[in-house]
Amino acid sequence: MSGVSIAPRVVDEEFRALPLAALADAALTAARAAGATHADLRVHRLVTQSIRLRDGRVEAVGNSTDLGFAVRVVVDGTWGFASHADLSPATAAEVARRAVTVATTLRALNRERVELAPEPVYRDATWVSSYEIDPFAVPTPEKVALLQDYSERLAAADGVDHVTAAVLQVKEQTYYADSAGSAITQQRVRLHPHLEAITVDPAAGVFETMRTLAAPAGRGWEYVTGGDGVWDWQGELARIPEWLAEKVKAPSVVAGPTDLVIDPTNLWLTIHESIGHATEYDRAIGYESAYAGTSFATPDQLGTLRYGTPIMHVTGDRTQEYGLATVGYDDEGVAGQRWDLVRDGILVGYQLDRAFAPRLGLDRSNGCSYADSPHHVPIQRMANVSLQPDPARDTTTADLISRVEDGIYIVGDKSWSIDMQRYNFQFTGQRFFRIRDGEVTGQLRDVAYQATTTEFWGAMEAVGGPSTWVLGGAFNCGKAQPGQVAAVSHGCPSVLVRGVNVLNTRSEAGQS
Repeated sequence: MSGVSIAPRVVDEEFRALPLAALADAALTAARAAGATHADLRVHRLVTQSIRLRDGRVEAVGNSTDLGFAVRVVVDGTWGFASHADLSPATAAEVARRAVTVATTLRALNRERVELAPEPVYRDATWVSSYEIDPFAVPTPEKVALLQDYSERLAAADGVDHVTAAVLQVKEQTYYADSAGSAITQQRVRLHPHLEAITVDPAAGVFETMRTLAAPAGRGWEYVTGGDGVWDWQGELARIPEWLAEKVKAPSVVAGPTDLVIDPTNLWLTIHESIGHATEYDRAIGYESAYAGTSFATPDQLGTLRYGTPIMHVTGDRTQEYGLATVGYDDEGVAGQRWDLVRDGILVGYQLDRAFAPRLGLDRSNGCSYADSPHHVPIQRMANVSLQPDPARDTTTADLISRVEDGIYIVGDKSWSIDMQRYNFQFTGQRFFRIRDGEVTGQLRDVAYQATTTEFWGAMEAVGGPSTWVLGGAFNCGKAQPGQVAAVSHGCPSVLVRGVNVLNTRSEAGQS
C-alpha cells in the first residue's frame, strides 16, 4: 500500500482558486445582453499521466494538462459555441459575445429549433468521485517501482520472453454555470493499469500474449496496489505464465454453433458495442452517423423491439460508484440518474441530453451530455450501460458451466468488429476454455463468436447472480467529428448463451 495518507475527497484547491465565479458572471451577463435565451459556461481542467514500461525499463512517462473554458448559447433556437484558454473575465465576456455571433450566423441554416428540457437549479453544488488515494499525489518513482515489481514477477516465469506494463491516470475537474442559476464544481479520478506477458517462437515466427484483466475504473491508486481488495494482482500475475503456456499448446477450435458461458471480463465489450452505442438516441435518429454509424434500434420500435430474452434487463446509469461515466452532474447541469434501456428483453429507453429529450416527448434529460475538452462542444455520450444480474438467485459461473454439455467458457476481451448499425458483430477474447459435461477441461485457441445483436441476446438462457457481476469498461470510446473520446463502464454478470456461431480465426484468415 502506498505511504501516501488518505485525505478527505475534496476538489483541489488549485482548481477552486481559479476565478470560476467571475468567469461565469462575465460570460453569462454578456451572453444575455447580446440576446441569448440560454447560456452556460464550462471551465474544464484535464490532468493526465501515462507511464509505460517494457521488460521492466521505463519507455515513456507523459504528463499533460488541458485547461480552458467554453461558452454555449441558444439564440433564436440556434446553438452557438466558442472557447478560449485565457481565464480572465474580460476574455469570458468576449467569448460569450462570439458564441452569440456564431449562433446568429448559423440561424439561417438551422432547420430545427433547439428546445432544452428543463432541469432543476443546483446552486453551489459540489461532487467528487469515489477514491481513496489521488494517483497524482503518489510520487512517479513510486508508481514506476510498483510496475517494475509486477513486471519482474511475470518476467521470472519460464516461457515469458517480454513483459509490458502501463498505467494511465486522469483527473478531470469542471465548473459549470448557466443562466438559470446553477453553479456546479466537480472532480473525478480514473485510471487503467495493465500488464501483458509475451512469448515468442522464433523458429515459427509467431508470438502469443496474455494480459491482466483488471478493468479501468473510477478509483484511486489503491486499486493498482491491490490495497482495496478489489483486484487480486498477485494471484493473476502468478497464473498468467501458466495460462500463456497452455494457450500456446491448446488445440484450435472447431467452428460451428456452440454453447457459450461468457465471463463479465469479455461480455462488457459486447454490451458496449451492441447495446451501449445502439441506444444512443442521436444514433437512433440518424443525427450521428459519420463516426461508427447509426443504430438498428430506431425510435419507432421503442416499447416493441424484442432485444433479447425476458431475463434481459439493461440500465443506463450515471450514478454507479466507481463507474468511468459516473458524474454528479453532466455537462448541461443535469443530475446523474439511473434508468432502464431494456426491460424484460424489450427496448424501453435511450440515452439523452437536454436537446434530444423533448424530441422523444420526455420532460427531462437523463444526463448524457459530455465534452472531452474545454474546446469541444458537449454532445450526447454514453452512460454506464449495464446488464443486471439474476435478482432471484445468486447463480455462480460454475453453475452456468455445469449446464453445458459441450461448449466454451470465454474470459477477457481482445479484438472486435461490428457493422454501422450496431447489428452484425464478431468478438474474440483473451482465454478460451473447453467445457465438456459441465466441467472446464483445458484451453482452446483461435476462437471468435459471431451473431446479430438480437440473435445473440435472444439466445441468452441464463444470467449469473450478483456475486458474478463485474464492472468492466474502456477509456477510449470515440464519437463525433471532430473526434471526442470518453471513458465508460459496463457492469454485467456471467451469462449462458446457447448455439452461438463460433468461428476459427485461423481458418477465416486463410491460415492452416
